[in-house]
Amino acid sequence: MKTMKRILAGTLALTMSVAMASCGSSSSDTSSEDTGKDLTDSQKEQVADLADQLPDIELENTTIKWMAHYDINPSEGNVKSPALELFEEKYDGVIEYVQTTWDTRYDDLATAVMSNDSPDFFPASDMDGFPKGAIKGMFEPIDDVIDLESDLWSSTQEASDQFIFNGDHYIAVIDVSPNYVCVYNTTTIADNGLDDPAELFANDEWDWDVFQDMCIAFTDAENDMYGLDGYWYVKALSETSGVPMIGLEDGYLVNNMDDPSIEKAQNFMYELQKNGVCFDRSSNNWSTRGDGTTGYGLGTYQTLFIPVGLWAIETADTEVFGDIDAGEIMFVPMPRDPDSDTYYISSRVEGYFLCKNAPNPDGFAAYMNCLMVCKDNTSNITEESLIEYGWNQDMLDMRTQIYQMAAENPVFDLQSGVNSEMDTIMTTVSQGTMITGGGATTWTQVVSEYKGTVDYLIEEINEDIKNGTD
Repeated sequence: MKTMKRILAGTLALTMSVAMASCGSSSSDTSSEDTGKDLTDSQKEQVADLADQLPDIELENTTIKWMAHYDINPSEGNVKSPALELFEEKYDGVIEYVQTTWDTRYDDLATAVMSNDSPDFFPASDMDGFPKGAIKGMFEPIDDVIDLESDLWSSTQEASDQFIFNGDHYIAVIDVSPNYVCVYNTTTIADNGLDDPAELFANDEWDWDVFQDMCIAFTDAENDMYGLDGYWYVKALSETSGVPMIGLEDGYLVNNMDDPSIEKAQNFMYELQKNGVCFDRSSNNWSTRGDGTTGYGLGTYQTLFIPVGLWAIETADTEVFGDIDAGEIMFVPMPRDPDSDTYYISSRVEGYFLCKNAPNPDGFAAYMNCLMVCKDNTSNITEESLIEYGWNQDMLDMRTQIYQMAAENPVFDLQSGVNSEMDTIMTTVSQGTMITGGGATTWTQVVSEYKGTVDYLIEEINEDIKNGTD
């Protein structure tokens, strides 16, 4: 229990990671007060040309209700998505935002379902809704409204097959995307005489050993310089092993804590922590530097690497990472095991759940089809939007490459999608070797203390999966 007490001291650190993406403060129906930027005329013409690839149907109800902690409708400063433009033009579609918060979203969804006021769809990209949402009856199978075997959906059918419950598909997978990239500031790299990670990656030299050497060389605690910071580096590094902590095989959950590849990654992580390369979040109320804003420290040249999702730099507001117009912001995939020739990518699905008793499943399907058509035909519009935010060609090329790598070698971890008890204990487990503030311990100790409990929880949930009930 002493190990648990030490590790629990830092549980808030990783728990806060997901909360950083949270927005909104209530679960009431709202629409965005801020209006985003419209597509250009040429972009609209391009989207309009895609309408012929969609079924010619007339929706009885053109409004679909979206519940999430963020709005699909564009906020001020951000560009409308091609899929939303296509949905509006082809089907007169409207997305009604049902606002919730990160912390209350599943409670709000359950309340809406039980009160016969369900939204139509809910995000699956946070990777914390499956299988629990299917077991608890919060979501419906999508097979009756989406033809996953059609040509339109063929590119993601294999990914969709990863999320089957009792023979049914529960996630409309639009794409597979990386959970994390390793973001750095090019000025910091140059000023400290370090090799550019993008060049190391291009030469297939970007591995754990080089990563560790760079972190150690840069770290100078007396001058507040640290090789690693952020909320996500624990999972980002662990899943370079190629193995999820909690996986799914033949429709049932499996505990991979004793897998040799995970053990090797965790031992590497423990060595990083022992070398003191991580900013001590325990000294800052379990937040990253400054006020805890994601990216803080890169722009001030005090941090070498911050593993974070691409979402953090795919926005008009990136100043905290550095001067994007000056080419300071760059990223690479997380480093690979030096004994492996594969860069495994911690991944998530860009996808959506159909909510239980959704009032407009046909509208949901129509919007999903719009997303699929646009994914395959409007990549240039996405790039044009990123260029408007200041991205250069090196960033665009790297983004494309990492997406391809995620599609080829994804690591889907379901530890957050089982239940709250599993989520809590796996938050503790996953950061056991890298807790800041003196709490880190060896992976052998972590497995010894927690594997039995995790096995028991998985046995329980697998029985629920077998019975198809909560």
